[in-house]
Amino acid sequence: MFSPAPEWWLSDTSVPYPDAVATMEERVSAISTGHARELIWLLEHPPLYTAGTSARAEELLRPDTFPVYETGRGGHYTYHGPGQRVGYVMLDLKQRTQDIRCYVHALEEWLIQTLRALDINGERRIDRVGIWIDRGKGREDKIAAIGVRVKRWVTLHGFALNIAPDLTHFQGIIPCGISNHGVTSLQDLGISISIKDMDTLLQQTFEAVFGAQATGPMQKRLPVPPETQA
Repeated sequence: MFSPAPEWWLSDTSVPYPDAVATMEERVSAISTGHARELIWLLEHPPLYTAGTSARAEELLRPDTFPVYETGRGGHYTYHGPGQRVGYVMLDLKQRTQDIRCYVHALEEWLIQTLRALDINGERRIDRVGIWIDRGKGREDKIAAIGVRVKRWVTLHGFALNIAPDLTHFQGIIPCGISNHGVTSLQDLGISISIKDMDTLLQQTFEAVFGAQATGPMQKRLPVPPETQA
């Protein structure tokens, strides 16, 4: 059965977080009932913090710095703001693989391949979600956060890739609940790339992982490390 390729929205203006969540929820409902195509929405938010379902009060260090929004995605506190590309990924796993761990692994692979195209070695960690950069001498910094939710087998939320955000804004939280590692960005690593060029790169690398249509490579089940399997 033919399934059309996902639709892409590329927002070039900052999107308020509540508006983005409302739009995402509406679209996911339409996808789940077969009334809309899958969607990948790349955007930017004004400075804010979001609290995932595992967030603890003590992880919010400076509650008066930016607005704080509770969200239904997994994970702890995350920062969003200018210079960061947020990807809201709305895919119908019924058409792909009904396996959430496999989906998260695919999201990670998408980001790893995108960074590899920029000659950056992004890595997974067994005990930590997201994409990490080995800075040497035991130092590791997160360059991309991942937080997902699945509703009727349609995915919500997705990732936040640090291109050139103000890294001091992360100091208001314990990012993703991890206090013994830092945060980095492409700019911090000496890579300069525009939002437009990053969007193009993300579109190019998406197909290699998820396929051109909804019945792409993910349906064949990407290999998942044993330690992340249920």
